[in-house]
Amino acid sequence: MRDVSIWSEEFGAVTDAPILLIMGSMSQGVLWPDEFVGRLVAGGRRVIRYDHRDTGRSGTVDFAADPYTWDDIKDDVYRVMDAHGLESAHLVGHSAGGLLGQFVAVERPERVRSLTVIGSSPLGGGEGRVIMRALMGQPQPEGSLPEPVPEFVAFYRVLMAAPPPEDRRARIDGMIAEQRVLHGSGLPFDEDAARRLQERIHDRARDLSAVVNHRLAAVATPDFEPVGVLHRVTAPTLVIEGSHEPVKPGHGAIIAERIPGARLMIVAGMGHTLPPEVREEVAAATLAHTAG
Repeated sequence: MRDVSIWSEEFGAVTDAPILLIMGSMSQGVLWPDEFVGRLVAGGRRVIRYDHRDTGRSGTVDFAADPYTWDDIKDDVYRVMDAHGLESAHLVGHSAGGLLGQFVAVERPERVRSLTVIGSSPLGGGEGRVIMRALMGQPQPEGSLPEPVPEFVAFYRVLMAAPPPEDRRARIDGMIAEQRVLHGSGLPFDEDAARRLQERIHDRARDLSAVVNHRLAAVATPDFEPVGVLHRVTAPTLVIEGSHEPVKPGHGAIIAERIPGARLMIVAGMGHTLPPEVREEVAAATLAHTAG
């Protein structure tokens, strides 16, 4: 595997407590809303966000020629911390970013001051297999994590069978439709704001199609996640889940149950995104959790 460049940016004073924001699979760092980042900075935090490899402005690869694994994506967390001179940081992860944060907290506890996971699944829970079985209409084995809501499953079944969009407008329309599903049904959906966001995502990507490499990496390493290790997390942990989470409903409670001393916070109306209505609540909770 060749080295891949990782784009990152930081905000706030270098003397403030550092927060590393880790976004989910196939997602750019700018999905952390600017207003949310600004609120953390105003609260006295040094905030860093980054684009995963094969997303946004980070480097892209020919996966057939230069394959990588989710271990490599996880190790990018350390690379970003090292590049910014951080021996340790408060980790805040969304979706798969929360999964990576859990893994780092287990693997290198000395590098994690605190852990906040948002809309995530428990490490070792097999969330990817749960989603795939749901999409394929297969029964879930006893003890599996709760599967996505029917609206999510129906949308992605259609998306998987559809031909790729032909132009920029069609691609952005499809991205907005996906954001609407991830937004959930608990709060009004602002389509104009969604279009502005997805235009930004589309136009800053080096290669929009490269995100599929994250799925290829997942298929190549289906046993990436260690099982039965969350009891080893020693970092103070805050678990945040929306009351209308469409992808991983109820997974937050399982994480909080498995990590000693973890606290669960349910945000009314929130789905699998961070719309304006919830940003202040989530930011305030993050600031309180990282104040120690």
